[in-house]
Amino acid sequence: MTSRNGRPPEKEVYQYDAPWPVYAMDWCKATTADGYRLALGSFMEDHANKLQIVTRSDLMDDRRDYFDPTRQDFLPLAEVDSYYPITKVLWEPRKSRDSDILVTSSDCLRVWELQDSPTRYDNSITSRRPYREPLQTLSKRAELLNTKQSDFCAPLTSFDWNVLDPSLIVTASIDTTCTVWNVETGQAKTQLIAHDRDVYDVAFMHGTSDIFASVGADGSVRMFDLRALEHSTILYEAPPVAATPSSSNFTSIISDGAQPLLRLQFNRINHGLLATFSMDSDTVQILDIRSPSTPVAELKNNHKNNVNCFNWSPVNGSQICTGGDDAQVFVWDITQNSENLHNGNRRHPAHGPILRYEAESEINSLCWNQTLPRWIAVGFGRTVQALRM
Repeated sequence: MTSRNGRPPEKEVYQYDAPWPVYAMDWCKATTADGYRLALGSFMEDHANKLQIVTRSDLMDDRRDYFDPTRQDFLPLAEVDSYYPITKVLWEPRKSRDSDILVTSSDCLRVWELQDSPTRYDNSITSRRPYREPLQTLSKRAELLNTKQSDFCAPLTSFDWNVLDPSLIVTASIDTTCTVWNVETGQAKTQLIAHDRDVYDVAFMHGTSDIFASVGADGSVRMFDLRALEHSTILYEAPPVAATPSSSNFTSIISDGAQPLLRLQFNRINHGLLATFSMDSDTVQILDIRSPSTPVAELKNNHKNNVNCFNWSPVNGSQICTGGDDAQVFVWDITQNSENLHNGNRRHPAHGPILRYEAESEINSLCWNQTLPRWIAVGFGRTVQALRM
């Protein structure tokens, strides 16, 4: 059975089995078929990590000579070595040139350019090459290092790329700092001590180029404004770790009694909302910057083990997707508690998820496609799946 354009009908799930454990992941921001490209980063303890670009193989009409019956749903387009594990990868927020720009974080911030291989469109008889030869190339354009710490660069745990002003990137590091970079000039705009301990994640507030927030091992969500960096706002502090025999010794050591917060992300539609979760927790807190200190909603009682990742919907401000160690992927609608979003006096558990999917093992990463929002990518072990909503 084929569709009108001659291709097979779209599947519910497309799968790619990478040659290494997948951790970092991001969809391309293109609105065309290029939007089905995924950037994948490995996370291995040795020094043989990779950054790879893949795309749906059924959309590669211009490369039918690459097709064979045993091909995977995704075709590798380009690959490059990364000495250290990649903690995050992002495509450029808005494509403004013929080539594509990506940024990765690991020991430092690296800027990559993705271009077509010189012989990709060579149709001569002698130009036919093996199936696995990359169709595109990744070349390193820049390494962004803080010159004050040229002798030692503290590992970067995360970063975010400003959509309103794509020249700005903010990074988070285990040395307690956040650094705002001008990616066009390669210069640090400012660096600040953001937390008392390691910083685990950082994100710009959507709709602004000045405001960002961070979370870390000290268990707090802190918000900063580039126009007034002498002040910061503590939006939320996680309750201290309960002193029980089952408490994680690792958690106690790195946090000095606080409950570390691992991730945060601002809502793409309702800019005042953000989500976060704690280490060793099965619950996601929804915060409103207009009502700090107390979550306006909590997503709980469904994940049976730790939450590892989440992503807000790019088109529906009430929906968020979560993934965890229980191999479950949930999509929640927080407006099922709409009255709670305007009441910061007490915590309110959200109703159950509206969609669910079970993978084969623990979900380590997920990404909601911003330009083709019917698709969510999830990563577990060496496997990446693109799920159609």
